[in-house]
Amino acid sequence: MKDRREAKDIDGGVKASPADAQPADFIRNIISEDIRAKRYDSRVHTRFPPEPNGYLHIGHAKSICLNFGIAEDFGGLCNLRFDDTNPTKEEVEYVDSIKENVHWLGFDWSDRLYYASDYFEQLYESALQLIKKGRAYVCDLSPREIREYRGTLTEPGRESPYRDRTVEENLSLFERMRAGEFPDGSRTLRAKIDMKSGNLNMRDPVIYRILHAAHHRTGDKWCIYPMYDFAHGLSDSIEGITHSICTVEFEDHRPLYDWFLDELEVYHPRQIEFARLNLAYTVLSKRKLIELVEGKYVTGWDDPRMPTISGLRRRGYTPESIRNFCDRIGVAKRDSTVDMALLEYCIREDLNKRAPRVMAVLQPLRVVIENYPEGKSEEMDAINNPEEPSMGTRKVPFSRVLYIEKDDFREDPPKQFYRLAPGREVRLRYAYFIKCTGVVKDEQSGEVVEIRCTYDPETRGGDAPDGRKIKATLHWVSAGHSLEAEVRLYDHLFLKADPDEAGEGRDFKSYVNPQSLVTLKSCRIEPGMMHAAAGNRYQFERQGYFCVDPDSSKGRLVFNRTVTLRDTWAKIEKTLKQAKKS
Repeated sequence: MKDRREAKDIDGGVKASPADAQPADFIRNIISEDIRAKRYDSRVHTRFPPEPNGYLHIGHAKSICLNFGIAEDFGGLCNLRFDDTNPTKEEVEYVDSIKENVHWLGFDWSDRLYYASDYFEQLYESALQLIKKGRAYVCDLSPREIREYRGTLTEPGRESPYRDRTVEENLSLFERMRAGEFPDGSRTLRAKIDMKSGNLNMRDPVIYRILHAAHHRTGDKWCIYPMYDFAHGLSDSIEGITHSICTVEFEDHRPLYDWFLDELEVYHPRQIEFARLNLAYTVLSKRKLIELVEGKYVTGWDDPRMPTISGLRRRGYTPESIRNFCDRIGVAKRDSTVDMALLEYCIREDLNKRAPRVMAVLQPLRVVIENYPEGKSEEMDAINNPEEPSMGTRKVPFSRVLYIEKDDFREDPPKQFYRLAPGREVRLRYAYFIKCTGVVKDEQSGEVVEIRCTYDPETRGGDAPDGRKIKATLHWVSAGHSLEAEVRLYDHLFLKADPDEAGEGRDFKSYVNPQSLVTLKSCRIEPGMMHAAAGNRYQFERQGYFCVDPDSSKGRLVFNRTVTLRDTWAKIEKTLKQAKKS
């Protein structure tokens, strides 16, 4: 094998100083060693190479953070390159969404936006070069026959009957393939390597296939398209990439990556593989995500239940929380599954500092304070975020008729339930102490529809002058001032932690959680939220973190629950139910 040639300052790559680098994982260690050895003239140049055949998901976020992060850490460059070699699955919509999501995550490729389709002519010339060297041939086997001839992991493949065509015949046929003389699937261009290789990827892989399909950038100019393995390595080479960082499933493809570059005697980047992200209670396969979208199991690629960056963004996740998540899971060589709880922890940690607090009642129960004057209202001072005093305070209206959560009242309270009950006193957040004196029930169902209370006017602000202690503090809104809102409560999309491990005869979609979305239509929220804009994030006190959905319009507020808060009583109640069952 010929020595690999390393280019100097290709495409303006920035040289990195070993002293500037702070290795934190095995990939950065490798790069640091390359810098010390002055490989690639101590340059660091990475790339993020998505295929525009779907929306990016949280797994891609890990790759984005890794590639752009490495370039930043070592003072190098990172390209955004679309590997757009399959026009039947690619759309401009996907290209636009990918660019938007990379920017939203906080990364920029400056003037280094590329497409594999930019290099179609160069790739074609490279294929001609392989033919002239006797290292590629035109094959007439059908796709099914190619698979049959390929062999298995335990059996060698068989050589194609067209493998020994002359260089002249192969050149002529390949030129005619480009000219559009042959139908789809009738011929391919294959590399001539080794049909007995233990690596199936090296058994004369297809380089070009005939595909009479319009490309989103080149139109009808081409009717033959390069395969990913051929286009990917050569694109890296053309762009002067130093370190081609891929997920671990490409490890078996690395010998082919190297073979193409060595045979063509071109600049040779170094491919390094890392473990892909697997996240519990979801799927991170584009094919399966497309099935969910097309099967209408979700409302679209940006459905807040989807693990796509667009979905997480609509749900209320911040770019900082996703970058922090990617940082925490680190970079490893072996695949593992990350618990969804870590991702939820990262967004809670971030929003706890930045999200203003508001009071919202999701399942309203009417409360009438009988000794509060009719027609009177007053404004209470409420803290916007106790973690960030600079966010200040707001005014919250209080009146005779309020709403509290249904779950905050029990007519017959169990042990350890300290919220409102007949004869019991509780604190209203920022307001007064109230005591339940009676209930009003629906005559037919017997359900409690209204609570009658009294208040202690000496406890304004939530403290008693006599120092008496109250065990529970409830959130509330004024019935006459609050706004109606729709709230969408999202849960895991799948019931099974690993839906890919479907049982015999079961498809992964059979594990879709029917309660992954619960919509509450008649919620009540503070009046100050009237002008809340799409994308704004809040903590609903005692409820969780929520984001204003783009479906909101003037007079119609719609919120998505980003993540819950930790609810102590919910855990107690769950334990009690489990104890009763046993």
